[in-house]
Amino acid sequence: MIEIKKLKISSNSKNLVDINFTISTSTALIGESGSGKSLTLKAILNLLPNSLIIEKDISSDFELNFNTIGFIPQNPFTSLSQMTKIKNQIFCSEEKKREVFSLLNLPLDILEKYPSQISGGQIQRVVIAIAISRNIKLLLLDEPTTALDFENKTNIINIVKDLKDKLNIKILFVTHDIETIKEICDDTIIIKNGKIIEFGETNNILNNPKDEYTKQLLNSSFKNKKFRT
Repeated sequence: MIEIKKLKISSNSKNLVDINFTISTSTALIGESGSGKSLTLKAILNLLPNSLIIEKDISSDFELNFNTIGFIPQNPFTSLSQMTKIKNQIFCSEEKKREVFSLLNLPLDILEKYPSQISGGQIQRVVIAIAISRNIKLLLLDEPTTALDFENKTNIINIVKDLKDKLNIKILFVTHDIETIKEICDDTIIIKNGKIIEFGETNNILNNPKDEYTKQLLNSSFKNKKFRT
């Protein structure tokens, strides 16, 4: 379990984020743009600028560092160097490269190609391969399906579900695409203006939201559609 006992981010005496939560297995973090989702993710990754005041108290069953955290960014197309072959952008052994490519159903000949020579869906899977090329314990996803069409989005959702089970990793999934979370996340956090509005089992929140803000988010996405586990 990962327990965010305290995460407070402020700028010029203005609180941007002030939250605490736990990641038991897989957790979604949902809210409008500017709600504090990305700030939370970057704080866990230690990627926030020094101009921000950050207070955090995080405990975990394992040490949180570069080797234990994998990150999948929102835009995979800017994550890779266009001038470098794929094989030189994955920093692990050849055996590990073959292992993660097999997990992601990627042909090995992609290793000899440049990003411009492969499809958008393959680029997304290469970025995932990089994220899991170490023995990670936590996978952070920042809107990973935003830039994808329906087919590739479905493929990525299925891949993440599969990796969660096969690698036994914890997941924090930041997204606007609420529909994806019912396939991946056991728990859901609703965040607004840097505060947690609602936190609970995903199925309960999707079907029985308590807060008016949560209801508005769901209604705008699903038109009052109900979901099952």
